[in-house]
Amino acid sequence: MVPRFVRDPLEALVGFADEAGGGVVRLNLGTFRPYLVTHPEHLQHVLKDNAANYVRDGKGLLWRPVRRAVGEAILVVEGPLWESSRGVLQPLFTAKRVETMVDGMAAAIGEAVDVLDEPARAGRAVDASDALARIVCQATMRVLFGDKIAVPDALRVVSALGTIATAMVPRLLVPFMPYAIPMPGDRAFRGAVRTIDDVVLPIIREARERPGDDQDIVSTLCRSRVVDGQEISERQIRDDVVAMFSTSTETTIAVLSWLWPVLQTYPEVSARLQDEVDQVVGDGPVQRSHLAELRYTRMVLDELLRLYPAGWMIPRTAVEGETLGGTQITSGATILVSPYVTQRMAAYWDDPDIFDPERFAPTAPRRQFRYSYFPFGGGPHQCLGQHLFLLEAPLIIATLLSRFRIQLRGKADLAPRMGASLRPRNTAQLELTPVDRSRTR
Repeated sequence: MVPRFVRDPLEALVGFADEAGGGVVRLNLGTFRPYLVTHPEHLQHVLKDNAANYVRDGKGLLWRPVRRAVGEAILVVEGPLWESSRGVLQPLFTAKRVETMVDGMAAAIGEAVDVLDEPARAGRAVDASDALARIVCQATMRVLFGDKIAVPDALRVVSALGTIATAMVPRLLVPFMPYAIPMPGDRAFRGAVRTIDDVVLPIIREARERPGDDQDIVSTLCRSRVVDGQEISERQIRDDVVAMFSTSTETTIAVLSWLWPVLQTYPEVSARLQDEVDQVVGDGPVQRSHLAELRYTRMVLDELLRLYPAGWMIPRTAVEGETLGGTQITSGATILVSPYVTQRMAAYWDDPDIFDPERFAPTAPRRQFRYSYFPFGGGPHQCLGQHLFLLEAPLIIATLLSRFRIQLRGKADLAPRMGASLRPRNTAQLELTPVDRSRTR
């Protein structure tokens, strides 16, 4: 198993799952022997029905390196601290609340896309990751962070988080390695954490000195609260701010980074998507009323989330031993749960490696299992930002495609780069041709 896993961890995990037909697999990776859980019914048990027995352990496979970046954040802790942070943040991310942000998001996205006019008219290619990061940061900083983090500073944080995601990989592959032993990526990791602190801590200190009623993430987290008899600390606020920054930006940037190589690879999908945007949006700005009509756009997004979920791995630690799918799980064992793996299994998806938005058409047969598709996780720890993504992402796609005809420079590369989130191995260079609006009237 070890050579196969080291050569291509993602392909190996899907292969192990397919060979087991959805059964629980004990992986023999040397001194590390986790259980791979992929059957939707078993996933529901782990993530929802018996979630209290399968916890996010800060010493475990993924959470240990993540914890070095976000500390005791909502993403990694359990118990009263998680309940307190989730309790104050969840109202900001409800479907109803996010709906109220649509107009502000659409305006911010439009302003960010305006910046692309100059390179487009000059015939210069743009880096897809850089462009997406700027668009997402401008929208997110406005509607979720109340512009408390300036866009240039937000881009510094995005870059630092990207460095962290890459620098984590060696530690992910050998999770048993003590941190006292230096590994590739450690120095870059520490530098990225310092960059994040340089941006975030002064903003938190100012918000705590001047408390108010603003309904943004920073203000909400900085309000006085007590957890286990202790006043919330600056460090805890910092950890939650960084976690929420990552949650609210990384999923959109990561998932949409796959759009361009996918459209190049599947021209029929590209043509249908472009036709829908032309018909729905026309020559005007993208508006709230357009979202309900962008049906194929939503199908494309759902398929992107199936094949390329940003949160590709959701590890858990078993508190107590139990039998799952006929396999005895030992107390303290690591459980590997992966949307990437289950959503690519032939047992649950026809031609799983093919990009086919029709799987998510309104007329498509209903899926047999709820947890055959879970790109945002499930149970009590389901991603807070899912409603934001499902509104923000189609606004970004529609705005870009209504303003430009977009071609990938060079060959499409759909090979993934493994990290804390999943992105293409090579960033796309985009050639933008401005739409002649007079011809669309």
